[in-house]
Amino acid sequence: MTSQEKSRRSMLAGIVGLASSGALVGKVGAAVLTPRTTEGPFYPTPSMRPTDIDNDLVKIANLVEEAGGKIITLRGTISDREGHPRVQHRIEIWQCDVDGNYMHPRDRRSTNHDPAFQGFGHDITDEYGAYVFRTIKPTSYPGRAPHIHVKIFDGDRELLTTQFYIKDNPGNTRDGLFNRMSRKEAETVSMEFVQHGSGMEATVDVIV
Repeated sequence: MTSQEKSRRSMLAGIVGLASSGALVGKVGAAVLTPRTTEGPFYPTPSMRPTDIDNDLVKIANLVEEAGGKIITLRGTISDREGHPRVQHRIEIWQCDVDGNYMHPRDRRSTNHDPAFQGFGHDITDEYGAYVFRTIKPTSYPGRAPHIHVKIFDGDRELLTTQFYIKDNPGNTRDGLFNRMSRKEAETVSMEFVQHGSGMEATVDVIV
C-alpha cells in the first residue's frame, strides 16, 4: 500500500471514529440477518480489477479527475446475530458508473465506462466491525433498481453476497430481486441518505 493510499484509508477510517465504538450496543439475538441474493453477471474477477481497489471508488491513484455522479459515503458495521463485531473481515462492493456501465467485459456497454470510476473496491473491518466507502450514489441499470453489490469474506471464506438499495426509490417496486424480500429484510439493505457537512451519507449495518 502506497503512502497516498494509506492517507486515503486513514481519512475515510477516521470519519467512522467514536461513533462506531457504540454502534453494536443494544443489538439482540433476534436481529434480522441480512438477506442473501445473487451476485449478478458482472462481478469483476481479480484480472478485471484496476490496480487501485481501495475503499475510495471515486478517486483512482495517479488520476487528477474524480468519478462522475453524486459522491456519497457508505458506512456501517458487520456483526453476527448476537451483536459481536466481525473484526478483520473483508467487504467488497461493486456497481455501475453514473451512466449505468459496469467495469466488466460482459457488459456490452462497458467500453463507455467512466475511466475515473474505480467500479470495485474493498475495505477491512476494524475492531468494532466498522467499514466505510467513498463512492457514488447508485444509478439505474436497465431492468434494475439502483443498487450496490456487496460481498463479505472471513479470510478466503465467503459469508454473504447481497445488494444495497436506495430507500423508497420508485424503481424498487419494479425490481424482481428487491420484491423477493420481506419488508423487514428490505429495510436491512436500504440506504437512507442524509446530508452532513462532508456530503451525503448512508449507513447500512450487516448481520451475518
